[in-house]
Amino acid sequence: MVAVLQDLKNELTNDPLARGYAGMTDAQVAASLLTKNRPIDKNTLTAAEIYEAINRAEYTALIAGEKTEVNIILSLGGDISVVTGSKARTALLAAFPGGTATRTALQVAVAQMISRADEIFEGLNYGFRTAEETVAAARALA
Repeated sequence: MVAVLQDLKNELTNDPLARGYAGMTDAQVAASLLTKNRPIDKNTLTAAEIYEAINRAEYTALIAGEKTEVNIILSLGGDISVVTGSKARTALLAAFPGGTATRTALQVAVAQMISRADEIFEGLNYGFRTAEETVAAARALA
């Protein structure tokens, strides 16, 4: 836990995103660190999430080979890798080019907002009752 608090102290001291931690109270720092405003892409989507993103008219307009690829992806069930370079992502991007409603919906489905605390510390709950107490403990380190 001391290492995590030291990492948090470094975050507060260095302020790499220029959030202005130095002028904030512990409660304000905790709120800033816990606000979900850091965009990342999910690594996986379920077949249902992909299905919900597909525009029926755009699907109907696909050529046979593209429909087959999309159907294969949808038949996988479970978590489907959509990381850059995955076969599923590559096939979906090829079938639904930029500017299509499906491409836009897939981008929304993949997007996820996390907090700065999630991004660098996996949250701010380290044996303290509140995030504010965690910030205070990090600031108190020598």
